[in-house]
Amino acid sequence: MGLSQARLSEIENGDGTFTADQLLDILKLFNVGIDHFTGDATRDTSADLQNALVRLGGRHLQEHEAAFPTNALEDLATVLYQTLVSGTPRLITALAPVLVLHIDEINLNAVRAKLASIGLQRRLDWLVDNTCHALREELEHAPPRAWAQRYRRAELVLETALAFAKEHAIPSQNSTPDILDGNIRSKATLRDVLGSSSEVSRGWGIATALQPHDFTAALRGARVGR
Repeated sequence: MGLSQARLSEIENGDGTFTADQLLDILKLFNVGIDHFTGDATRDTSADLQNALVRLGGRHLQEHEAAFPTNALEDLATVLYQTLVSGTPRLITALAPVLVLHIDEINLNAVRAKLASIGLQRRLDWLVDNTCHALREELEHAPPRAWAQRYRRAELVLETALAFAKEHAIPSQNSTPDILDGNIRSKATLRDVLGSSSEVSRGWGIATALQPHDFTAALRGARVGR
């Protein structure tokens, strides 16, 4: 690292610190994220998720360059799970292109089971349903051949998963709504959102202002971004 013995001794004795560039060199050298030293409490979870989504294919999002690298979101299933739990609409729509690009790598049943442990499994099925709608709409507009092939493969896998989910789902009218959007803070707002929600959202009992076309826009934006 180009440090003299005297400078290293100062740091070891608590009389000095590394520079930002030196810290980055250490992270690269030992292949760890900043959370290895600081802990998760100091991190911007939203920025971490956004960067992970960009890396996985949500190229319509902007990467947070100031966020330090982390090993906590290396796993695709973890990113999918944490994004759905976060309830952040713009990040959740970015999961549509991520699912398409990694359709043969993700175990949806495992993610559903993990979400079921906290009562949020409907969010995954709702996401899959919206992504299927987005794929059908995109295919109607004749995307480039390579993307059309990806879309058809993803549509086949997701529709199969969706059929299974619908077969085993609890009817939404028999359960309380899952309030996804963080800006729903009153019963009046909840009524308004539920009144204008999409057929997909009503079918899965998800209270959100997100519409299927929001997932289509994310799918198209990520494709153009690549």
